[in-house]
Amino acid sequence: MDNIYIEYNFTVNPKEPATEILIAELGSVGFESFVENENGVTGYIQKKDWNTAILEEVFILNSDEFSIKFKQNEVAQTNWNAEWEKNFQPIQVDDIVSIRAPFHENPNLKYDIVIEPKMSFGTGHHETTHMMVQHLLQLDLEHKKVLDMGCGTGILAIFAEMKGAQPIDAIDIDTWCYENSIENVARNNCEHISVFKGNSALLTNKKYEVIIANINRNILLSDMEVYANCIQEKGVLLLSGFYQEDISIIDAEVSKYNLKLETFIERNNWVALKYNKL
Repeated sequence: MDNIYIEYNFTVNPKEPATEILIAELGSVGFESFVENENGVTGYIQKKDWNTAILEEVFILNSDEFSIKFKQNEVAQTNWNAEWEKNFQPIQVDDIVSIRAPFHENPNLKYDIVIEPKMSFGTGHHETTHMMVQHLLQLDLEHKKVLDMGCGTGILAIFAEMKGAQPIDAIDIDTWCYENSIENVARNNCEHISVFKGNSALLTNKKYEVIIANINRNILLSDMEVYANCIQEKGVLLLSGFYQEDISIIDAEVSKYNLKLETFIERNNWVALKYNKL
């Protein structure tokens, strides 16, 4: 049986920075996926996770600084392809990596990632995914064991394999993301990625040289000890999914586990941090 989603179409004025704040707050109450457009953003939440009071904790909706209006309706899983095809445009990262859909022309950059995102998060358009790709560009991943936690579309795991990483585990708690990652892994002819459905409980007795975790702040904080225990000595932890003002909170937690912040990238107030295991 197809998953049923509730779709919210938000019209936001002024669009920035309200749209970024809105997406973050919607994510914290259970919205899974977002498509930005010229008028604001469309958000999706599974009907089974939805309730009539779902927006009461989305505080920006009550802000005097922004005008935010919305409409809602139900959508079936099978409707999603047409929806994202209307909005998904190809992008390039540092003129080295192209991220595109199957129907887009190949720009013939060094790396070409073909993604059909469906309802999954992670097309490279969002700042956090874009910055994680930038971090991975700087790393030597040849024959490194990598974890992509909260893999979404599988884009970061796919890029890690393109840079020589193996083996790679890609994990997401959402069934849609799990299935979409499997499809995208096959689409990009990857041979060293294993996709799993679940959460950090799957990481017992696992060790990695590089861990990628592009998840919301609260999940990162609650699972940090698990990630830290999975990183081999002199390994790398890449974190994103939060704002610049959250760095001190994240760093206070990560620093408990013999990990040192080396650098970070900022993009429209979103950040991606790189830690080294001492």
